[in-house]
Amino acid sequence: MAKTNLAQERRRGRELALHALYLAVQTDIDPHDALDTLPGWPLASDTSKQFAGILLERLRRHDDEIDKTIAEIIQHWERHRVARIDDCIIRLGACELIACPDIPTAVSINEAIELAKKYSTEHSGRFVNGILDAMAAHYLTQDA
Repeated sequence: MAKTNLAQERRRGRELALHALYLAVQTDIDPHDALDTLPGWPLASDTSKQFAGILLERLRRHDDEIDKTIAEIIQHWERHRVARIDDCIIRLGACELIACPDIPTAVSINEAIELAKKYSTEHSGRFVNGILDAMAAHYLTQDA
């Protein structure tokens, strides 16, 4: 598969994972179960579906670490005041930073920003960028 196609398939996978995570948060169901109920799920490619599933599984596996790190980064914000869609985007971006070492940090952050621009407010992209940049810096200083 060409690199551009893979990037497009992963972008679609991120969107599917975001929709499933948001639905799960709103309805208190498992994100994997939510995937099956998404209108776009049957039409998505196998590559996109697989990537969405991988993201949600890694999010589940690293949930405590992701939430702890986000809480450290947004110390001056009350987490419940962050828009749910922004929180879901941040959690998926954080998941990639923490649990997807094969994806470059800049790609993970840029993809999260694009999701925020598409699915949230005009200011959400900057907000998501700030949090994920700080998180990336946090992990770089821990590895040094």
